[in-house]
Amino acid sequence: MSTPFAGQSIESARRALAAQLRSARLDEAELDARILISAALGLDLTGLVTQAARLLTAAEASRLAQHAQRRIAGEPVARILGTREFWGLPFRLSEATLVPRPDTETVVELALEILRERQASHPPRIADIGTGSGAILLALLHEVPDAFGVGTDLSQNALGTARDNAAALGLADRAAFVACSYAAALRGPFDLIVSNPPYIPSAEIPKLSVEVREHDPHLALDGGNDGYDAYRALIPQASERLAPGGALVVEAGQGQAQNIETLMRAAALSLDRSPKADLAGIPRAVSARKMPP
Repeated sequence: MSTPFAGQSIESARRALAAQLRSARLDEAELDARILISAALGLDLTGLVTQAARLLTAAEASRLAQHAQRRIAGEPVARILGTREFWGLPFRLSEATLVPRPDTETVVELALEILRERQASHPPRIADIGTGSGAILLALLHEVPDAFGVGTDLSQNALGTARDNAAALGLADRAAFVACSYAAALRGPFDLIVSNPPYIPSAEIPKLSVEVREHDPHLALDGGNDGYDAYRALIPQASERLAPGGALVVEAGQGQAQNIETLMRAAALSLDRSPKADLAGIPRAVSARKMPP
């Protein structure tokens, strides 16, 4: 792909990149162009403005062309940069981790509401099932300074990424990571268990956007024939490992909340609140509590 960036000023290169992304029918072309040129040049927004007339070096033009080619091919900006912000915190990504999405912050919001209702005298113990980059767990530990958490994942690659993120955020001393299927290696009891499990029905995966279909790990997407395989496995495990009064909070796909609540009731968990909706109004975070005997 030929690129017009060599010899261009920063501002003209940004405009040219935005035009390329619009021609490729990509959403948010202007925003993507600004983020990609910032990354290629190592400049923040202020730098882009103050140096707008400066000509790109050959190395900068080459990096920007590579970024453009990858984005036009459908690779998400977060994958190109290798990082994504979640809950206002930076998270490194790897090929074994999902790109954290704003919808998942709904799980963090509901989990924090539940933790703030606790009247226990001990610091909360949290488990994140299928932790990926560690985004949910580390966001919670960031907000609850006395909490300790453990994240599980089948992928050693994902766990390595989560450990790196914990260290970078200064949370490594309060976070542990374990390789296992769902909660199988955990003993408990936990005051809070959270999870963003795979919930896309297998037949729907080919219909997803190229950004998700080709770049997110299928292990973290594929929820089986009906999308509920992970819930059937993790909800009973979570119920066994929750402390009395402890809560489970899971992310749900569109239209899944009611069936997830049915699975929670079948695992002897009590529903004490309605699912929390995301910004689009979709019930996104579903919770239940283990009642004291």
